Amino acid sequence: MAAYLWVAIGSALGGVARHWCTLVSARWFGTAFPWGTLFINVLGSFVIGLFFVLTGTDGRYDVSANAKVFVMVGICGGYTTFSAFSLQTLALALEGQWLRAGAYVLASVVLCLIAVFGRAVPDRGVGRLRRRGRRQCGGPGGLRSAGRRPPQSIAVNPSLSIRSRSRSRAGLGVVRSLGP
Repeated sequence: MAAYLWVAIGSALGGVARHWCTLVSARWFGTAFPWGTLFINVLGSFVIGLFFVLTGTDGRYDVSANAKVFVMVGICGGYTTFSAFSLQTLALALEGQWLRAGAYVLASVVLCLIAVFGRAVPDRGVGRLRRRGRRQCGGPGGLRSAGRRPPQSIAVNPSLSIRSRSRSRAGLGVVRSLGP
């Protein structure tokens, strides 16, 4: 049970660090390219790899299982899930399973992109149909009559932007606060 508490505390710390890094990178570098996400993924992968080497079976330090889950699952997991992906790829490579490591990288990237596009594209199409229907019938429920502005580009997080309505949607505030 203590391990769950350590994961929760580490995740909170990692999530706060992630949000802060995203905001800082947006201020410093702008939002044209997701520099914050890139920095977070690289730093998180470095930290989990370093901790793995230092505390693994051949490592310099002997730490408790709770300390390992606090840093590797909690902090790094809250900071970036890319760090776990990197560590699992490293583990496959160190075991000499290069084909599996390559397949894991390819499958992760391709399937995750398909998943995100598969979810986003139908929603955009359905949203367009709904908006057209409202405009065509006019009257109550239409965009203009409800006092809503037409879709515009808004930042989901400082590193990305999407097309959405200016009114808040359930969960959008949470997405904004989580960062990349």
